[in-house]
Amino acid sequence: MQPLTLLLALAINLLPISAHFQINTPQWRDNSFNTPFSQYLYPCAGVPEGDPATNRTLWPLTGGSLNIDFHHPFTYVFINLGVGTNVTNFNISLNANAKIINETGNGTFCLEKFELPADLGLTDGMMASLQISTVGPTGAALYNCADIQFSSNASLLPASSCSNDTGVSWTYLNEEVNGSTTSTSSANATGTGAASSETSKSAAVGMYVHGGMNWGVTGLVGLLAGVVALGL
Repeated sequence: MQPLTLLLALAINLLPISAHFQINTPQWRDNSFNTPFSQYLYPCAGVPEGDPATNRTLWPLTGGSLNIDFHHPFTYVFINLGVGTNVTNFNISLNANAKIINETGNGTFCLEKFELPADLGLTDGMMASLQISTVGPTGAALYNCADIQFSSNASLLPASSCSNDTGVSWTYLNEEVNGSTTSTSSANATGTGAASSETSKSAAVGMYVHGGMNWGVTGLVGLLAGVVALGL
């Protein structure tokens, strides 16, 4: 076991059990709350890929909708992509360019369109899987996966079906410059979160952003878990 992985494992063993999450859109592989699955298991909570013909969500080539139920006060959300079927290597990080989601509040989070980078070379009909990992107050990483098929005919969730629960808000983490972090945010709103605001997040969990680092009470554990979630 590599030193980084060993350190993370030891740290997590000292932490209390953290809350879990459920992917509604795109459809997750299976209910990972059920045994023998566990959301602590990398890469997909121990849930195998199902039948591609029956358990795969059509997703637009430029990005699709995300609807997730979070059961914790706040979390950082990391999203990775693996191309093909029976994916075990989620080697395409979708967190570049300030795409790490900082979500606050218990309940349903909905993003009408999570934009994908233009240089991925995606084609109509391509099979893939999304790995969604969260790092919450304890610093422990949780995992779930959803299998998708990219399609030029796929559509986004309608705005009427994509809203955040009361008390749920989110931001994209942007670059930190001179100790100040700007982020794109959405509070109890639909869509892609186009409003921009200056935010000062409580340092309960340390976070790594492209321009620098902030350390909090559980910053080391949070950072290590984030590194593992990103596949670094």
